Amino acid sequence: MNYNLYIITDQRISHGKSHLEVAEAALAGGATVIQFRDKEMKDSEAVVACREIYKLTKKKGVSFIVNDRVEIAKAVDADGVHLGQEDMSFGSARKILGKEKIIGISAETVEQALKAVEGGADYLGIGPIYPTTTKPDAGKALGIAKLKEIRKSVNIPIVAIGGINENNLEEVLKAGVDGVAVISAVVSAPDIIKACRKLKNKIEYIKKRKT
Repeated sequence: MNYNLYIITDQRISHGKSHLEVAEAALAGGATVIQFRDKEMKDSEAVVACREIYKLTKKKGVSFIVNDRVEIAKAVDADGVHLGQEDMSFGSARKILGKEKIIGISAETVEQALKAVEGGADYLGIGPIYPTTTKPDAGKALGIAKLKEIRKSVNIPIVAIGGINENNLEEVLKAGVDGVAVISAVVSAPDIIKACRKLKNKIEYIKKRKT
């Protein structure tokens, strides 16, 4: 799985664009992962939306993850699911999805990260790194020092999330993460394709420079 540019859909801030429209534009701009996140949409509507997004990601060879809603992920045969600390337990999700699917876990502390690794998580979402308004219940910004501390404590892929944009991208990548998850810097942009492409190009440039 290529975690480089992990885009999370959010219809609340997409200026009228649907999850499908956001995903389609993000893929055209070079997104390497698409996550569907909508905690309010009815299950029947979410299944329809996710099936359409999954078709697009399949064509592009990009991973499709569903946030939180494990049964939806199973219904559409998504590549995996992402769980927060308050969501369904890892063990229950694994039983529903089977051993082949990807399960990511959100973590804000070293302890949470280690517990997720011990439980069998495939990757970690660490954040919020910077202040963010996209997720109202997000905790206090962790900052780069905490991100580095968590990175050193685990040996599975890490995706940083929360307030990440073109201006702070380099210091996040320098912390040793495998990718960045972006919402508002792409989803709220007037031109999603262009916003994605700029981030993707910068990520590739920074990573090349490091090697």
